[in-house]
Amino acid sequence: MSIACIFPGQGSQYVGMGKELVSISPEAASIFELADKALGFEFSRLCWEGPEEELTKTINTQPAIVVTSIAAFSMLKKHGISPSIVAGHSVGEYSALVAAGAISIEDAITLVRKRGQLMYEAGIESPGAMLAVIGLNHGQIQDICSRASTDGCCQIANLNCSDQVVLSGDVKAIGLAKEFATELGAKKVIPLNVSGAFHSKLMRPAAEKLRSEIEKIEIRDPKIPVVTNVYAREATTAKEIKDALILQMESQVLWQTGIEYMVSKGITTFVETGAGKVLNGLNRKINKEIKTLNLEDEKSWQKCTGFFNT
Repeated sequence: MSIACIFPGQGSQYVGMGKELVSISPEAASIFELADKALGFEFSRLCWEGPEEELTKTINTQPAIVVTSIAAFSMLKKHGISPSIVAGHSVGEYSALVAAGAISIEDAITLVRKRGQLMYEAGIESPGAMLAVIGLNHGQIQDICSRASTDGCCQIANLNCSDQVVLSGDVKAIGLAKEFATELGAKKVIPLNVSGAFHSKLMRPAAEKLRSEIEKIEIRDPKIPVVTNVYAREATTAKEIKDALILQMESQVLWQTGIEYMVSKGITTFVETGAGKVLNGLNRKINKEIKTLNLEDEKSWQKCTGFFNT
């Protein structure tokens, strides 16, 4: 059986994330303890008890997503379930890099908290917006971006699956994009509740500041192949990983292309490791033949162990 672990990104967070995992796994508990120590406060309590308005702040959401994912992965590792390849959606790529042995847990946690702060600050300096568009083809999306860009930046941020794309850019341009997408008959046009235009050129100042933060940590060649958002293929060296993390801030998340690449390499089972089931939903739209599992609580843990023990 060829397994991939995939790690969720921002938007999958919820109050209580990881709490059940800690109650059944000493390994998961130790990850949250590491997070508390690395961040210097009871971060675990924020994940488990909220308040929600604090948890959904980018500076908190990003480490919360990563900590929960790493805690879940520690359980798979302890149980002897080893992926052949890993990938993460946006900030989830940091979870994937920890799983691959390229970045330490402590460095990942502190780095993504800084990443969240830099992205928030970039959003204040250059206010932006994001928009999910469902039900239009790639040509229509490109046309929308071209037309909306007459009033600022409007670019594709996430290529999630064939009919779900996220746009990012200046507030006015994204407003125009919403009008154009509605006119073209999109099934859904959903403004996202975010603090900036993530994965667009408006994040370039944040990307440059992140570069200096990345230079401070040790990045190693991965022990497990990591499919990056930027290239939608394996990054095999520390330099490739470093470059991909910096570019990712202002570049497209090529999720569909990355999943198709992993399937072409023989992956048949994808385990969404961490909060939520967003990625499994996307993957089923990308390829109905692949097996999808998730691990975020006691029930899903029992399902995973049952599947892998048969």
